[in-house]
Amino acid sequence: MKSYEVNFDGLVGPSHNYAGLSSGNIASTVNVGEVSSPKQAAKQGLAKAKSLAEMGLKQGILAPHARPEFSVLKRVGFTGSETQIIEKVSKRAPELLAACYSASAMWTANAATISPSADTADGKVHITPANLNNKFHRSIEPNLTGEILKATFKDENIFSHHLHLPEGSHFGDEGAANHTRFCRDYSDPGVEFFVFGKYGFRSDMVEPKKFPARQTFEASQAVARLHKLNDERVVFAQQNPDVIDQGVFHNDVISVGNQNVYFYHEQALLDSDSVIQELNQKFGTGLHCIKVPTSKVSVDNAVSSYLFNSQLVDLGNEEMAIIVPSECEENKAVWEYLQELITLGTPVKQVKVYNVKESMKNGGGPACLRLRVVLSDSELKGVNPRTILDDSLFADLNSWVDRHYRDQLKPDDLRDPRLVNEVRSALDELTQIMQLGSVYEFQK
Repeated sequence: MKSYEVNFDGLVGPSHNYAGLSSGNIASTVNVGEVSSPKQAAKQGLAKAKSLAEMGLKQGILAPHARPEFSVLKRVGFTGSETQIIEKVSKRAPELLAACYSASAMWTANAATISPSADTADGKVHITPANLNNKFHRSIEPNLTGEILKATFKDENIFSHHLHLPEGSHFGDEGAANHTRFCRDYSDPGVEFFVFGKYGFRSDMVEPKKFPARQTFEASQAVARLHKLNDERVVFAQQNPDVIDQGVFHNDVISVGNQNVYFYHEQALLDSDSVIQELNQKFGTGLHCIKVPTSKVSVDNAVSSYLFNSQLVDLGNEEMAIIVPSECEENKAVWEYLQELITLGTPVKQVKVYNVKESMKNGGGPACLRLRVVLSDSELKGVNPRTILDDSLFADLNSWVDRHYRDQLKPDDLRDPRLVNEVRSALDELTQIMQLGSVYEFQK
């Protein structure tokens, strides 16, 4: 039975703003306090998703989170009506209000790790939401992310939903941003590649010094166990601590892979040669490992352009396109390399450029906006049909954004109690458009 890679893009939420909450993510911290455009951000993301669907790729949408997260504010001692809570928090702990208003769940590469049925011992698609416990504003996401994933991947005979890993630094898990799957055909058993930043229980092992390593070895191992993966088809590798300290907070900022292609910077991994050897040994013949030398693209240029936070998508006939942000076109060294890339004799034959500047300014490129899920024809039937992007859903979502999203959002706007009602009204309608049921109810 034929299988496909389905990209589920995160729908940017109505409270998209630049609060600079993510230490180690240079774009996030540099643009703190700027005026955002939630409407433009949502439309840029939808346009990118629709364009990929028009290329013949299967494309889904994941719903945003309800914001602000009142349950967290109440849990830390704020009481009264919602208007009173907003007023109190904005005066006493504005940084907490910004965290609970964060729309960072739009970057669904961090939503979960998903293993297809071809890789798992029980023949189910396994889904584990990321706990994201390294950053407070993201650590509040896993429960609702799990509910949204269950409302999307609905058939329990097909999908096995796991609880996120235990909270705490030892099992820090950032989802698919540190996970790649290699295969010849999507229906074949693959090699699952887990990249981690540090060892949670080994203080004697090397780790970054300036910025935190968000993914642990122990978390990657735990996900592989939960998903019932074959040890002979799993590779664990440590990210180079030096590049984490240069702003490479996730592996998907320094490498990307799909099917039989691994596109990576020469400084991406610790003990890179051994990792590539193990990948080739477990994959077998035909894996294209494209190493980008520092002499052609520096780490600084890779981070500022998000060259590696791109999507490698299968066009059929053993050809791929690389989906890059417009920042790559604006960077001379990166753009020259991309012109060279498509001449190297690998499956990567096309470069396609997309404007996702609203996401980029907050620290996420094209790859951050999508969660990859390999599904067969029969498994696709177990997915909520109103989460699969077609002309009808695209039109409905664009109209919905026009009705409910602000053109601009300033940091001080988070203090406006009207924003709470605007977000809630928008999501109430979205649950009907996407047939999500009562997915947001537990937050109230």
